[in-house]
Amino acid sequence: MGSVTRELALAAIPDQPEQYSDIGKQHRQDLMVDGFGALPVVPPKYEPANDNVEGGKRYHSGGFVGGPTGEVPPIVKRDYVLPRALHEALMTRGHDRGPFIQIYPARKFYPFDPKPEEVFIESIAHGLANICRYSGAGERHFSVAEHSTLIARYLAARYAPEVALAGLLHDAPESLSGFGDVGRPVKGRAPIISETEDGIYRLAVAPRFGLPLDIPAEVHEADNRIIADEIAANLAPMEWQSKYDRPLGVNIRCWSPEKAEIEFLATFDALTGRKRGMEA
Repeated sequence: MGSVTRELALAAIPDQPEQYSDIGKQHRQDLMVDGFGALPVVPPKYEPANDNVEGGKRYHSGGFVGGPTGEVPPIVKRDYVLPRALHEALMTRGHDRGPFIQIYPARKFYPFDPKPEEVFIESIAHGLANICRYSGAGERHFSVAEHSTLIARYLAARYAPEVALAGLLHDAPESLSGFGDVGRPVKGRAPIISETEDGIYRLAVAPRFGLPLDIPAEVHEADNRIIADEIAANLAPMEWQSKYDRPLGVNIRCWSPEKAEIEFLATFDALTGRKRGMEA
């Protein structure tokens, strides 16, 4: 089969409002995945955010509260403890949301006060398509968007669609944090990076797209194994690479940023049932 294109992914998506219904209540669709043919996919529930909503979650000394009633959102109250770096930053700045970064095309995102309603899939796709894996050390441009798309398609052939969607979005914080793609050894010495990314995922990305707060183990496994494929295809040999000896078996193409963005969005559309032209 050829690679997934936006046209292929959208061809099977219905135009009816039922596209945003819960998993199991909507008819099945086919996701075309290289090497696996047509895969039956049931889109998970997906609800676009409203740019005009005011009074989203705010952090106070008692925790996160949201809306006019001041209730603690279940997504925070259930099982998420704010990382120390985020907690300290929020506690010391009062009502100031801290620094923001510009995300595509002309939006502000506050990495230390992340909100679901300020996350947009177009911003993630564009950002990840322009961020190189391995800090740009590859022989050719290999984007985080391609990395994530290949993982999502691999998982879609084996697991539930929400696992594949988590695979597609597991590195979304890299486009929202201001850090970009930081090598694992460096992250180990700079915990604020991982803590900030974890906060962005749990407080903004996961609730935005209806995903569990914890990235599934299947995604972590694929994320580790694809390193062997990426090394073989695009990195000069070095001694550290020997421990990555169990490849995922995907085809590394080194798409252009433009191509990677299209493929990322096409995969998102197919997994969620998003209609053509709907920004979310």
